[in-house]
Amino acid sequence: MRRFLRFSYEDLDGATRLPHTFRALKHRNFRLFWTSRIISLTGNWMQTVAQGWLVYRLTDSPLYLGLVGFAQYLPVLLFALFGGVLADRFPKRNLLIFTNAGALLQALALAILTSTGQIQVWQIIGLAFLLGTVQAFDIPTRQAIVMEMVGQDDLLNAIALNSSAFNAARTLGPAIAGILVSTIGEAASFYLNALGFSVVIGALLRMRIPAGRYADLSGSVWARLKDGLRYARSNRTLLVLLSLVIVSSVFGISYGTLLPVFARDLLHAGPSGYGLLLSGTGLGALLAALLLASRRRSRDKGRWLTLGNLLFPSMLLLLAASRLFLLSWLALFGVGFGLVLQNANVNVLLQTLSPERYRGRVMSLYALTFMGMLPLGSLQAGAVANAYGAPVAVAAGALICLLFGLVILLKKPQLRRLE
Repeated sequence: MRRFLRFSYEDLDGATRLPHTFRALKHRNFRLFWTSRIISLTGNWMQTVAQGWLVYRLTDSPLYLGLVGFAQYLPVLLFALFGGVLADRFPKRNLLIFTNAGALLQALALAILTSTGQIQVWQIIGLAFLLGTVQAFDIPTRQAIVMEMVGQDDLLNAIALNSSAFNAARTLGPAIAGILVSTIGEAASFYLNALGFSVVIGALLRMRIPAGRYADLSGSVWARLKDGLRYARSNRTLLVLLSLVIVSSVFGISYGTLLPVFARDLLHAGPSGYGLLLSGTGLGALLAALLLASRRRSRDKGRWLTLGNLLFPSMLLLLAASRLFLLSWLALFGVGFGLVLQNANVNVLLQTLSPERYRGRVMSLYALTFMGMLPLGSLQAGAVANAYGAPVAVAAGALICLLFGLVILLKKPQLRRLE
């Protein structure tokens, strides 16, 4: 493991575009961060798949799938802004060590309860809320620390590489989890996820960050929170970008809550088929992330963002209409591709358009609109699916996202010209 985390940037040479595609890895801190995250994110996706299948196995209810998603993402809605204040106030590496330790304990508790046969739905909901609380402080800190690791010139590349790591894990993790769930049960995925968080903690401890470089202890929490909100409110471009994320989170990304229903009841696939469907999303997202990372020019972000705004919901409509496994897999491939084009470009635009002193708070707003809105999305998707079926729930949300993307395209043409 130590050797894996210590590979050099020069090791990536050998293909014409590889040095450019992976150029952010020349920064040692980011290299440690990125390689450890690949391992941890694979465990995260394994836990996501196993938890969704476990909930549906215990309840046979789409509504409970929505309730678990609501519980996991509600704390992000409640606490993400405070996470941004802390990210601007204290050393980010120390905060990330604490958040990863909390996530490790959550995964371990879920694993022990499941392997001993004591697990109940209310416990899954409670542990999901605990994980969401950890994420509320982890996400803005993790997003804001990237600029400090690589600088502005390599920021888009670093964000694209982070997205590639996330989606490589989304390709591999669900496939592994599907095999484990169908053979030895859900608990193995939870144990492996806990192990992954320990790898991240080890990498964070090895980073070389000057003491006190990022600490800022001035001002009260409330004063800094209000100051950050005033800044965001005064910047119309930031507001438009955040509104895109809100609509996608509430009405689009909630499709993931209902994938166990599609896999088992509509496509007649078991847990391994469910894992393959999620892997399709991950593969599409991975290719989009590598495409962004390989670009030598960092311009035209607005155009790529616009493409993602339209492609993502269009592929969701195809998913809602499909009853063939291969066609559903291809639709999810397109969903992943479009979602990364949208969110990776929103992420980098928010960071580059924000002064350093506000970056943690702006990224907390990103976390609030991206993951903080997911509980509302999970709840509405579960309720609509319970009443009218999962395809109707996904199609209705996709139409809302598509219409909003068209409105932005027509009413805010300047967004396409953002660089």
